[in-house]
Order: sequence, then C-alpha cells, then structure tokens
Amino acid sequence: MAGEEGEMVTRVRVPNKKEREVLGTVTSMLGANRVVVRCVDGVTRVCRIPGKLKKRIWIREGDVVIVVPWEFQNEKGDVVWRYTGPQVNWLERKGFL
Repeated sequence: MAGEEGEMVTRVRVPNKKEREVLGTVTSMLGANRVVVRCVDGVTRVCRIPGKLKKRIWIREGDVVIVVPWEFQNEKGDVVWRYTGPQVNWLERKGFL
C-alpha cells in the first residue's frame, strides 16, 4: 500500500514548458486584478488574474503561482494556477523552486 510511512500521495501540477508556463512568487498586490510576480527565470512581471481564477481563489503576497508570459510583451503575463502550502513544500523537495 502506498504511503505507509504516513505520507499522503498528492498530485501536483508542474509548469508546462510547451505552454511557456513559469513558476513565480507574488511580491505585491496592485489592485484591479493585477499582481507583481517575481518569476524563476529572473524577470519581474506585472500579471493579471483572469476572472475565472479570481472568482474561485484568493491570491495573496508570498503565494507561489504559475504565470504564462504574454507573447508580445515579456514583462507582462497571466496567472493560471496557485499552489497550496503542501504543494509548495513538494516543489521545493523536488527542486522546482
């Protein structure tokens, strides 16, 4: 049986390189559905939270998110996913962060 050591088996969504997804940490909230995200690739982006995501999930400073940069403007992007605490721990253990 999997997880006999008391560890829960969880599925964590990882960024898809083909979709140009990048991990990032929210550094500040700007209002009007906009956040500043410091991405793993070294770029600080102003990202918007789409309405579909905004209605379901609250995003705060310090949250780890997946960002899709815009094709025509690399310093802007869209937030497509937010990780929970245990998922962030898993990402750190596996070397994504």
